[in-house]
Amino acid sequence: MAVRSRPKIRALLIDISGTLMIGSTPTQRAVQALAELRRSKFPFRFCSNTSKESTSVLQKRMLDAGFDVQTGESQELWTSLKAVQSLIRTRGLRRPYFLLSETAKDECISAGTYDPDVPYDAVIVGLAPTLFDYDHLNSAFRILVGEDDSQKLCGEDPKVSIPLIALHKARYIESSGHGLALGPGPFVAALENATEREAEVLGKPSKAFFETVIESLDCESHDPEGCIAVIGDDIQMDLGGGAKDLCLWRILVKTGKYRRGDETRDGVHPPDEVCDSFADFVESLLSAHVGGSLKE
Repeated sequence: MAVRSRPKIRALLIDISGTLMIGSTPTQRAVQALAELRRSKFPFRFCSNTSKESTSVLQKRMLDAGFDVQTGESQELWTSLKAVQSLIRTRGLRRPYFLLSETAKDECISAGTYDPDVPYDAVIVGLAPTLFDYDHLNSAFRILVGEDDSQKLCGEDPKVSIPLIALHKARYIESSGHGLALGPGPFVAALENATEREAEVLGKPSKAFFETVIESLDCESHDPEGCIAVIGDDIQMDLGGGAKDLCLWRILVKTGKYRRGDETRDGVHPPDEVCDSFADFVESLLSAHVGGSLKE
């Protein structure tokens, strides 16, 4: 259902968790729909806030589920972990404190020169359920306020601002077979509240994340006309913030964490279009795309 008339779409940004897959299970007809999208040579990118696993593990999980996904150093899959890698390199961070899974942490460390002998210089938070306990959160808090032993032993100025970096701030996620579960957002909010500072968000829905992905598309899409669309199951994390600021065409799907009435909740910007599934949207999109090509 389009809330307003759909414009010409020249490229598509695709959420993964809840849109293409729930856990490791594809949503209905999603594998076939993605194959059709690729066969039609329609430009697209995967955009994921997944931080519970590394990018390579996510790629393998998609392949195992039957999706046609490019592997290796592809420009096709963009994750918040890639954004963390870029930040570590550009800021020269040497010892971040990670609240991340081991595979996600290893991917981030590979981006720079990790030195366990220097004081912590950042706190980076993703989805790490086993680390969201008092001891780990308290360690993150102490680093942020300059009270960690590594900082004291090195005589670091306690006034130096240690950045709090969040891969994303989703309040909840869809847990395969278990319904909704807490995301990293509430734990990031606890650290924000305790330290009286705001986290820097690197993944969706930050404008910078979407801009980076769109830049990679511009060299592939030869059609200067039309808009870029983004499709996801979370009205705020997938379709809010930067997606709205950049005037992307925003499609909400009724899979994953979607719950009835999400599109009309107070305080959210309604989507441009609502579809039952990713497959339903792709079918409609390609029908219009082929029809439009025949008319030209």
